[in-house]
Amino acid sequence: MSTEENKANVRRVYEEVFNQGNLAVVDELFNPNHVYHDPGFPEPIRGPEGFKQYVLMYRNAFPDNTITIEDLIAEGDMIAVRHTYRGAHKGTLQGIPPTGKQVTVTAMVISRTVDGKFAETWFTGDILGLLQQLGVIPPMR
Repeated sequence: MSTEENKANVRRVYEEVFNQGNLAVVDELFNPNHVYHDPGFPEPIRGPEGFKQYVLMYRNAFPDNTITIEDLIAEGDMIAVRHTYRGAHKGTLQGIPPTGKQVTVTAMVISRTVDGKFAETWFTGDILGLLQQLGVIPPMR
């Protein structure tokens, strides 16, 4: 696939999967052996079903979530995204009860594709900032 097609698929994941909750897109765009690396989890998240559960965890905790792509760069089979995540904490998130607080979190994601499908993804985000905004961790002074 071309870099433009890869970028279009990334946009679909952000808009259709994360923002709209259309999990069927995951089955269409993700390799069955997809591996998602998130330093907040002890083990990588595996396969389309694992990724769907990951998305649902955040959508359930932040049902009004929106993710805005700030930068999108692709070269060959690699795609890099810088994005901003926004939402109100209305559901439990990894044991943290709902706070009702509005959060804004920035992150970067790099994905590798094989035959036009996402094969591996690396996430790094401002989880400290998220926890501080939720009041779980005091702000640094």
